[in-house]
Amino acid sequence: MTSKLIAPSVLAADFANLQRDIEMINQSEADWFHIDIMDGVFVPNISFGMPVLRDIAKHASKTIDVHLMIVDPDRYIKTFADLGSNILTVHYEACTHLHRTLQAIKAEGMKAGVAINPHTNVSLLEDTIHDIDLVCIMSVNPGFGGQSFIENTYHKVKKLKEIIKRNNANTLIEIDGGVTDKNAKKLIDAGADVLVAGSFVFKSENPTKTIKELKEIIKT
Repeated sequence: MTSKLIAPSVLAADFANLQRDIEMINQSEADWFHIDIMDGVFVPNISFGMPVLRDIAKHASKTIDVHLMIVDPDRYIKTFADLGSNILTVHYEACTHLHRTLQAIKAEGMKAGVAINPHTNVSLLEDTIHDIDLVCIMSVNPGFGGQSFIENTYHKVKKLKEIIKRNNANTLIEIDGGVTDKNAKKLIDAGADVLVAGSFVFKSENPTKTIKELKEIIKT
């Protein structure tokens, strides 16, 4: 049984004190940095770009999990590898040739992830599941932090877990959006491996303690 992971979402950090928040993640029990890149086209919001990611990577001492919410992600695969990404996740809905994109990510030495929006059926990933290191199930509509969790997510996690097992794949399941101490255990029980937590961590009084408590909840 692999241990379950917590990936604080840097999008929810205090951008005026970004280095402080990066150091907090480094020193906490968190496992990964989750970094959202948005282009204002694929999602109705714009987040930070390459220079900020480069600076985060300079200070981060843990796995850097980059989630691209952008159109035509193929253009930037090499760039994100050069910036220090360990995992690069593209959206199923943004890729015309998903298999080719996954191969290109792996060719740059990164793990390949696929994110799916709330309306996208997990069964669409069955044919490429062996090429996918991580599936990021969006449990809110992508683009903004602090949204309410979509309850259908549990069903999707269970369905995806069945596909992974049926195909003897090693794909991890990541949940992104609305994760709190109220749903963390239920998500892990449904089959999730990685929980992305943004507002719940960074808007808490003591983010380090909140991460520690989440880790306690999801220990199996």
